[in-house]
Amino acid sequence: MKRTDVTDLILVAKIAKGLKWDDLGKAIGLSKEWTTAALLGQMTLDVEQATIIGKMLDLPAEAIAALQVVPYKGSLPSAVPTDPLIYRFYELINVYGTSIKALIHEEFGDGIMSAIDFSMDISRVADPKGDRVKIVLNGKFLPYKTY
Repeated sequence: MKRTDVTDLILVAKIAKGLKWDDLGKAIGLSKEWTTAALLGQMTLDVEQATIIGKMLDLPAEAIAALQVVPYKGSLPSAVPTDPLIYRFYELINVYGTSIKALIHEEFGDGIMSAIDFSMDISRVADPKGDRVKIVLNGKFLPYKTY
């Protein structure tokens, strides 16, 4: 069974059971953001987490085992995303990426923000002009070392 097959099983079962990503995250004691990434094939679950998800979604043993394999990370099918929501992030980085980089370097020095020692929070912010999406990315700063 390919990992993409497992993702397909998860999506079908999640819809059929009326579950939200947050429900699945709470069941394994992790954030909805990390859990979603894991169940879409970008993170690795331990045996306990995979077993809980497997039971909740009635996944076969082969799928539960696949959830415990370190995945090949990176899920976009093309260099320039075509999905409108994902494309807006691509556009955001094209427009603001150099500013984000300049401001991080000014504040921290030469380095990067980790996507490994990292957390993310996505929430809705009510607004009379239309609800807003709030995304907080929180990554450890990793300075480049001299040697």
